[in-house]
Amino acid sequence: MQILITILIGFIALIHVYILWFEMFAWETKGRKIFKKFPKELFAPTKSMAANQGLYNGFLAAGLIWSLLITNEIWQSYVALFFLTCVAIAGIYGALTVERKILFVQTIPATITILLILVF
Repeated sequence: MQILITILIGFIALIHVYILWFEMFAWETKGRKIFKKFPKELFAPTKSMAANQGLYNGFLAAGLIWSLLITNEIWQSYVALFFLTCVAIAGIYGALTVERKILFVQTIPATITILLILVF
């Protein structure tokens, strides 16, 4: 089960590295394809705000990657649980305020991984 948990944490970290990339570096190109409901004329003026959001997603990814490098199992779980909880909460907020699909991309995978860590 630990292997599955590690894979899920790595997958969630990669999702956030991807979010970092498109929000910081491809907001006006890839961002338009992802956020289709967002008015096209607002992508350029919101580029710096999106980059700031991307940076925060990078911090989430860094925390999850860091949790995979910790050798003490208890601290590894604590750090992973903290960052997964941050991801889940951010996903809930994003689903409520931006787009519902964020719930499925961020919150559900993080919540499943949290439950697996707590049970196993």
